[in-house]
Amino acid sequence: MRRRLSYLTLLAVAFFSIFPLYYSVVVASRHNSALAEVPPPLLPGGNFFANVARVFDTVPFAMALLNSFLVAGSIAVAVMFFSTLAGFAFAKLSFRGKNILLLITVATMMVPAQLGIIPLYMLMVKIEWTGSMYALVVPALVNAFGVFFMTQYLSRALPTELLEAGRVDGATTWRLFWHVVLPTARPAAAVLGMLTFMSAWNDYFWPLVVLTPENPTVQVALSTLASGYVNDYVLGLAGTAVGTLPLILVFILLGKQIIGGIMQGAVKG
Repeated sequence: MRRRLSYLTLLAVAFFSIFPLYYSVVVASRHNSALAEVPPPLLPGGNFFANVARVFDTVPFAMALLNSFLVAGSIAVAVMFFSTLAGFAFAKLSFRGKNILLLITVATMMVPAQLGIIPLYMLMVKIEWTGSMYALVVPALVNAFGVFFMTQYLSRALPTELLEAGRVDGATTWRLFWHVVLPTARPAAAVLGMLTFMSAWNDYFWPLVVLTPENPTVQVALSTLASGYVNDYVLGLAGTAVGTLPLILVFILLGKQIIGGIMQGAVKG
């Protein structure tokens, strides 16, 4: 009975999580009149690809997808690498001021990101990066949450004895990082990469500030679709459906890495 209740609960949670996405696809495949139908339509119509074509004709959506993919992918890879490197240092290496540096790093998480928008924009203007993808990627190459997350994970998942054995065999710190730390950190790094990619993909305010309308990201392009005098909800939902697809693919890809890393650790244990 308890198992059946658990499965029913999971099915209910999955349904209420997936249904909004499904219904947005249903509306995106119809005309705007579908929003006023009673009862509302629950099956997709036949206009989805036509509405998607209108999205690409209305805004430079292909460029927006490419920009968002390059920016979010670059940030995710950089955050995974640098956060794992810093997490390894804070968790397993001994150096002067380690605890103070970690405390300062964690304290920066309490500062609202909006407070840094003006000085960051002034810096981008000074180095002439406004309108460039560098303005999105470089300031986000590493973040305090990633460092703290990987520090906590490696402090428990990485045995100190394994590192000491590697040093006895003559391995350098850099070699230990590549051959011992990275394989151990793979499940946590996959989670961090997925969260970072989603955050960078969904970022709206900073790209709106620093980029031009002719060179947007997905979220800026979607806001342009909804900025008309009369809202075309079908057009906006069609663009949202296309813009959500890369997130689903990344979740599937990194989800396999997470499960694979957990299973590998279970087999070794």
